[in-house]
Amino acid sequence: MFRRVVALTLLIMIMMTFISATASAEVPFQHIAAQAAILVERDTGEILFEHNIHTSHPTDALNKIMTLILASYAIENDIISEHELITMTESAWYDLDEYSLTLGIEPGEAMSFIDLIYSSFVGNASEASNMIAIRMGGSIDGFVRMMNERAAEIGALNTHFVNPHGQRNPAQFTTAYDQFLIFNDAIRSSLFSEVASTFRHVTEATYESEARTLTTSNSMLNQGSRYYYRHHTAGRDTNLVEGGRSMVVYAEESGLSLISVVLGSSDQMFDDGSTDMRNFSESLRLLTWGFDNFSWRNILSTTDLLARVPVLYGSGVDFVNARPEESLSLLLNDDVPADAFVRHVTLFYDDYNQLAAPVTAGEHILGEVLITRDGLEYARIRLVANTNVSLSGLEYMRRQLVGLVFEEYEDGSRMTSIARNTLLILGVVVFIYLALLIRYHVVRANRRRRIKHAKDDLIRERHQGFRD
Repeated sequence: MFRRVVALTLLIMIMMTFISATASAEVPFQHIAAQAAILVERDTGEILFEHNIHTSHPTDALNKIMTLILASYAIENDIISEHELITMTESAWYDLDEYSLTLGIEPGEAMSFIDLIYSSFVGNASEASNMIAIRMGGSIDGFVRMMNERAAEIGALNTHFVNPHGQRNPAQFTTAYDQFLIFNDAIRSSLFSEVASTFRHVTEATYESEARTLTTSNSMLNQGSRYYYRHHTAGRDTNLVEGGRSMVVYAEESGLSLISVVLGSSDQMFDDGSTDMRNFSESLRLLTWGFDNFSWRNILSTTDLLARVPVLYGSGVDFVNARPEESLSLLLNDDVPADAFVRHVTLFYDDYNQLAAPVTAGEHILGEVLITRDGLEYARIRLVANTNVSLSGLEYMRRQLVGLVFEEYEDGSRMTSIARNTLLILGVVVFIYLALLIRYHVVRANRRRRIKHAKDDLIRERHQGFRD
């Protein structure tokens, strides 16, 4: 199973690299201020922009994406109730240091599983991440094994986790491409998308603490921030001293779904004392470029009638129209003209190899259409009958009789050997019949003459005897 996943992942990587080269080359994106970045159309996996996408990079708090994936899965599959009270333990604090982000959830404090999830992802609480790990995996190490197994299952083979919260560890790494795979898997979960798109969350009060108000560090969700992005659907930001700022974003606009990953960007300082946090600004620039330059284009529709196919024995019709079995839409930059795509139609039937009624619309395969652009194949789609054609019994019988007598050739119709032999036999029979009929009449005429002569002789004899 693992080998098959590896092989499939490598194949997808090769195909994506080839496709992205043809797509992004037409509308180039300017230099991005990050160590690595990728922009991908989610539905097709088509890479619109890439920069060092397979280069290893520290994971930082991107670990919390995988932690949230597994926690969301547990709730959505009724493994753990979101209302289950989880009591914080001392072991949830064992690997945290003075630089770790926490909410001060002390050992002995009980918090619902869903509030632990929000505390981990929205509140950046490392102790909450550890407590989720202990509850789900039996231990932090057990949960980390689950994290790495899930990463391998989705093809993120250049990612390795050693903790659930992302605190710096040299044995912990990822890539921009792997982060796309992980986040693409994550947003399949409605609970993950809900948590990852939350700007503010208020936890329930506990016996040890009042309700906590959690606010995300993701400025792209903050309507009061200059980094706010109205098409932002879900995301995760990080800030690591060694790795710089990073950002993973999922956004939707006009039917287009994009995932942007920016790893290792550094802040830009201005003379007025302001700072540009470029994990946000570069993500904004990358997404804006994607939405401004690419869109879905309808290349082929199921209502397009591409050819006529002859039909034998049809009731009132002698042909049927062929249409595509499915429509084709492609993600293209807006400069590509609609007529840049060429349709190559191949029919499986013709005048000498005709389709016979009855024909069922949408089921009978009549041929295929190949869609190309500049010699590159984009799709190969089957052609099916557009309408039903019922069988005419009278026409069937007539054609069968005609078929017994004549054969169709390129230079015209010719009589079949059966018909020729039958006519020959009929000719012989007719000839014999006529000969016998003539003989009969000749014999009959001769007999009549003999009888007449005999009668005449008898009469003469009687007359002669009378005279005597």
